[in-house]
Amino acid sequence: MVFLPVSQLYMQLVLSPKWAIQKARLTCQRPAVTLHRGVLSKKFLYVAASSDAKALWRTRNIGIIAHIDAGKTTTTEHVDDGSTVTDFLPAERARGITIQSAAITFHWPPLQEKNTAAIGAIGKPVVPLSNSLEPYTVNLIDTPGHADFAFEVQRSLRILDGAVCILDGVAGVEAQTEKVWYQAAAYKIPKFIYVNKLDRDGAAFGKTIKDIASKLHTWPAVCQIPWFEGGNGRFVGVVDIVGLKALRWPDGGDGKTIKIMSLDELEIIEPKLTDTVRRARMALIELLGDYDDLIIEKYLECNEDHMAILPKDITAALRRCVLNQKNLVPVFAGASFRNIGVQPLLDAVISLLPSPEESRDPEISVGGMIGGLNQMLQGNMAIPKAGVPSNAKHAVSSKKSSSATVAKLETCALAFKVVNDPKRGVLVYVRVYHGVIHRNAMLYNTNLQVSERAPRLLEMYASDAVEVASLSAGQIGVIVGLKHARTGDTLLVYTGTNPKSGPPAPLNTLQLRPIEVPPPVFFASIESQSLSEEETVTNSLALLLREDPSLRLSVDEDSGQTLLSGMGELHLEIARDRLVQDLKAKASMGKIEIGYRECILAKGGPKTALFDRETAGRTGKAACTASVSPLIETSTDDEVDQAEMNFRQDGNVINVSLIPTLGQAEDSISSFTPIPAHLSETIIRTALQNGVLAALARGPQYAYALHSTHVSITLDLSTQVFGTDTSPSALTAAARLATQAALKQSFLEAPTALMEPVMNVIISVDEDSLGSVVHDLSSSRGGHIVSLDDADVVSMAGSSGQTREDIPLIDMRRVYSPPDPFDVTSTLSGSEDSMASNGNRQRTITAKVPLKEMVGYLKHLRSLTAGRGTFVMSVDRFERMGSQREKSVLKEMRGI
Repeated sequence: MVFLPVSQLYMQLVLSPKWAIQKARLTCQRPAVTLHRGVLSKKFLYVAASSDAKALWRTRNIGIIAHIDAGKTTTTEHVDDGSTVTDFLPAERARGITIQSAAITFHWPPLQEKNTAAIGAIGKPVVPLSNSLEPYTVNLIDTPGHADFAFEVQRSLRILDGAVCILDGVAGVEAQTEKVWYQAAAYKIPKFIYVNKLDRDGAAFGKTIKDIASKLHTWPAVCQIPWFEGGNGRFVGVVDIVGLKALRWPDGGDGKTIKIMSLDELEIIEPKLTDTVRRARMALIELLGDYDDLIIEKYLECNEDHMAILPKDITAALRRCVLNQKNLVPVFAGASFRNIGVQPLLDAVISLLPSPEESRDPEISVGGMIGGLNQMLQGNMAIPKAGVPSNAKHAVSSKKSSSATVAKLETCALAFKVVNDPKRGVLVYVRVYHGVIHRNAMLYNTNLQVSERAPRLLEMYASDAVEVASLSAGQIGVIVGLKHARTGDTLLVYTGTNPKSGPPAPLNTLQLRPIEVPPPVFFASIESQSLSEEETVTNSLALLLREDPSLRLSVDEDSGQTLLSGMGELHLEIARDRLVQDLKAKASMGKIEIGYRECILAKGGPKTALFDRETAGRTGKAACTASVSPLIETSTDDEVDQAEMNFRQDGNVINVSLIPTLGQAEDSISSFTPIPAHLSETIIRTALQNGVLAALARGPQYAYALHSTHVSITLDLSTQVFGTDTSPSALTAAARLATQAALKQSFLEAPTALMEPVMNVIISVDEDSLGSVVHDLSSSRGGHIVSLDDADVVSMAGSSGQTREDIPLIDMRRVYSPPDPFDVTSTLSGSEDSMASNGNRQRTITAKVPLKEMVGYLKHLRSLTAGRGTFVMSVDRFERMGSQREKSVLKEMRGI
C-alpha cells in the first residue's frame, strides 16, 4: 500500500512504464480554477492559453446534465454550502438550484504540476516534453436541472462536444434525467455517466446500473465500482476496473490525497471486493466485444485472459464506442461532496470525450433545407436559389450556383449566451464553427436580418479578460459592443457584397443548430412604479429577452398592460427577481396566470386590407388578402405541408403566396418577378409572416393568443405593391389588418373556443403510494394515465422522434451490476423479483393532465407520498376544452 501526496503521486503514475498506472493517473488535487466572484466570471468563462495549449485536440467542451439535486454544481466546484461560485445569482443561492447555465474553465492536469512527462493521445506512449506537462483545457458547463429551465439546457447542449450525465446514487435514474439524456442523444453528443452521492445512506450503485439499462435503454459499461469498507460499511473509495487499481480517500480529508493499491494488495484486506472486480472486468470485456472488433483481437492475443488485456486497449475501445455513438455508456462512481472520484472522472473526460475536431458536423437550416455545415461548405448540399423550388429540374443548376455563393462565406458562429456585465456592458459569448472573426468585422445576424460591427473581441481567463485580434474556428470567446445579438442567433461574415446587406438569399436565412422555442404557458403583468421609470423598465425587459428567448413580451390592447410570458411559475419568479434585484428596475409583477389559447371554429375571408398611412414623414402603402380556417390536425401533414413556403409557429400554420407564382420561369427570376429594388422575396415573406403573427397574438373573443389556425396570405405583386411606398413595415401592417378582418368574420360565423395546455407529467413514487396518486390524477384532476413504469418509452419517443419499435431492447438478465451493501440477492444477472418484493420500490407514472390542475401539485403530492414523491412536466399540446369546463374556467377568471 502506498500513501502519496499530489506531486509525487502524479510523477509516479505518469512516468510508470505500466499502462495500467498511466490510465489510473490521479493528481488528486482540486483543478486549478481561480474564479472571480462576479457576474463576468460567473457565466461561461474560458481560459486563453498559449498557442500550444489552445490546440483544439487538447480542448474539451463538455457539459454536466442531470435531474435537479443530483450533484451537478457540487461536482463542478466541490462546494455544497448554497453559495457556490457558479450559482452566483441571488435567486440561485436562495433556492439552492442552478437557474442559468454556468461554466468554469480549468486545466487538467493542473498547470502547477512540473517536472513530469506529457501525456500523448489515446494509445500513444508517454513522451517527455521539456520537463513540463502540457495540460488539457476543459470548458465545463453546469446546466440547470429544474424542468422550468429545460430550454436553457437545450440551448447549452448545442455547443457541447461531450457530456457527463450525473445520477443520484440513492434515487437512480429520475424523470428529468431521462429527458435531458434523450435531448443529448438527439444532438448526437457523446456522453458517459457518473453515479454520485454514494456516501449517502441508501446508496445503491448496482440498482442504479439496472436503472440505466431499463430506463435509458443503453448497455452500462461498468468502469469503476464503489468501495464500501468490509462490503457493507462506509464508502471509502473506488476500484478502477480498467486500470485494476484500488483508490482510497483517507477519512476526514479534503480529497487531495489518496491511497493507491494494486489488486493483490486489495485482495489481502477485501477478498470479496477483489472477486467482484474480476467479475466486473470480465463483464466489461464481453460487453465491449459486442461493439468493438479490435478488443476481441486483443482478447485473443492475451490467450482469452480478461485480466491480461492492457488498460490502454480497453480505454481505446471505450473511446471508439463513445465517439461512434454505440449503444453503450461507460459508468463511473464517486461522491463529489467529499471529492471522492472526481479526479478519475476528469481523467475520463480527457480520455473518452471528443475534441472540437472530432465532434460531429453541426446541423444547419438554410433555405428550408436541413443539413450539415461542413456538408454545405464542401458543396455536397444543394441549396435552392431564392424563389426557385428545390425539385429535380432545378437541383443541378441550384447546386452549381450555391457552390459559388457558399465559397464567399468567411465565418459562421453561434451566439450561445448573452450576459449583462455591470462593468463591460453586454457580453455576447460565441462559438466559432467556421472561419475567423476579426476585430471590427461586420457580422450579419441571420435571425434579425441586421448587420453590426464587432468592436472588441475577448478571451476570458478565470479572473481576467484578454483582448485579442481574432477568434478562429473551434474557439469560444466574447464579443463586446453588439447591440442586437440575442442568445441563439447565428452570425456570419460574407464577402463580395455590401456588408450591411449581408449574404444573398438563401444564405441570409442560415441557422446554426436551430431549435424551436416551446410555447409559454404562464404569464404575468409587469408595471413600472412611475411614468419616469417606464423607459428603464422597458430597456431592462429587452435585455432579459436577449438573454432568454423563452421569455416573451406582449401588450394587452384593451388594458395597455405589459405581459411577460414564460415556461413555468418558477421561470417567471426568477425573471421578476432578475428584473428588480439584478437590473435594478423599479417595477412590480402581477399574479402569475395560465396562458390559455383560442381557436376558431369557422372559416373567415378572403379579406383584403389596404394600409396607406404616413409615418414619421414617410408614406407607407401596401395591401394583401388573407383568409383563415381551423387547422385540423389530421389534415395538417397531408394537406398543409404540401403548400410551398409555409411557416409554422405556436401551433399555427401560415402560407404565403406571391402572384405571379415564383418559380414559373426557368431561366431567371428577375425576368418575371416585379419586385421593387429595395425589397426581396425573403423580406416580403418575413414582413407578411410578422403581420400575421401580430394578428394571431390576440383572439377576437377572449383576447388570448390563437392556436390551431391556418392562415393564407396572398400578395399580388402587380396590384398590391406600390413601388417605393411599399416598405416592409407597410406590408406587415397590411397583413395584420387583413388577418384581423378574416378572424373577425370567422368569429361572426361561430364563436371561438378556449384551449388549455395539457402537460406530459412524469411522477416518481414508491410502491405503497402508487394507488393513491393514480386515483388522485384520474378522478380529481381530470388526468389520463398513459403508462406505469414505462415513462422511458414516452420520454424517448417525445425527445428524439423515435417510436416504441425503434427503442433498443436491453436483456436485463445480461446486465452486470455489482452487489449493493445489505443486498445479498444481487447477482451477476440481476433479480427483478427481489426489487419487486420491496414495498419501497420506485414506480413511475406517466399521465396527461391539464396545467390548471397541476398548479401547486408538488405540495399535494408530498402529502400523498409522505414527502417522497417527485414529478416533472412539460407541455404536451393545447387541447380544446369541453363546454362545461370552459364555463367553469371563464367564471373563475371573471371572479364569479
